[in-house]
Amino acid sequence: MLTARTFLVRGLLAGLIAGVVTFGVAYVVGEPPVASAIALEELAAEESAEAPASVADHAHNEAATEGHSHGDDEAVVSRATQSTWGLATATVVFGIALGGILGLLSAFAVGRLGRLSARASTALIAGIGFVAVYLVPFLKYPPNPPAVGDPNTIGDRTALYFTMLAVSVVVAIAAVLLARRLTMTLGAWNAVLISIAGYAVVVGLVGWLLPVIDEVPADFSADLLWQFRLASLAVQATLYLVTGLVLATMIGSVVKKATAANGTGQVLTGSSA
Repeated sequence: MLTARTFLVRGLLAGLIAGVVTFGVAYVVGEPPVASAIALEELAAEESAEAPASVADHAHNEAATEGHSHGDDEAVVSRATQSTWGLATATVVFGIALGGILGLLSAFAVGRLGRLSARASTALIAGIGFVAVYLVPFLKYPPNPPAVGDPNTIGDRTALYFTMLAVSVVVAIAAVLLARRLTMTLGAWNAVLISIAGYAVVVGLVGWLLPVIDEVPADFSADLLWQFRLASLAVQATLYLVTGLVLATMIGSVVKKATAANGTGQVLTGSSA
C-alpha cells in the first residue's frame, strides 16, 4: 500500500543519499572555479591596496559596502571549512529538503498522470521539478562566481530571479493540468506535446520581457565564467537526478512488494497519509 508517508520517508532518504553524492560533485567540479574566482577577487583587492590613497579609500569603501573579501583572514568561517564541511552540510540539508518535497509531490501525482506507473510518475515529477525550478531560471539569470556583480543591485537581481522562478513553476503546473485535460480528447502524446509547447512559449515570452542583467566585467575570464556556470548546472542536475532515480527505485520496490503480497499495488495519496 502506498501512502503519502511512504513517499515522504523515502523521499527524505533519497535526498540524503543525493546530498552526499552531490557534495562529491560540488567539491570536485564546483570548487576549482570558485577558488579561481576568489583568487581573482583577492588579487584585485591587493591591486586596489597598492593604488594611490584616494583610489584606495574609494576601493575600501566599496569593499565595506559589499562585505569582507572571501579571503579575509578575519572571516568567521575559514575558506577550508566552507569548501568541505560547510559545503557538505549545505548539499545534504538541501538534498533532504528537496527529497521530502519531491516525495510529497509524487504522492499527489501518482495515479493522476494517466497510465504512468508509480515509478515513472515519481521520475517525471523530479524531471519537471528540475526544469521548472532550476533550469529555466538558470537560462535567464545564470549564477555568477565571486567578484562578479554589483552589491547595490542584489535586491533587484534577487527579485527578478524569483519572479522568473515563480512564473516557471506556475506555468509548469498549468501545463501538467492542461496535458491531463487534453489527453481525454487528443491522446497522451499530442496532449504532452501541446503542453510542453505552451510552457515553452509562455516562459520564453516572460523571459524575453524581463530585463537582462549583465554585470560581468569585460576583463573577467570567459573560460572561468563558463566553467563556474557549467559546474553549477552539473551540481543541481546531480541533486535532482540522484534524488529522482533513488526515490523512483524505492517506490517501484514498494509497489512490487505490494503487488506480490496483495495482487495489487493500492495507491493512497493526499489526505490519506
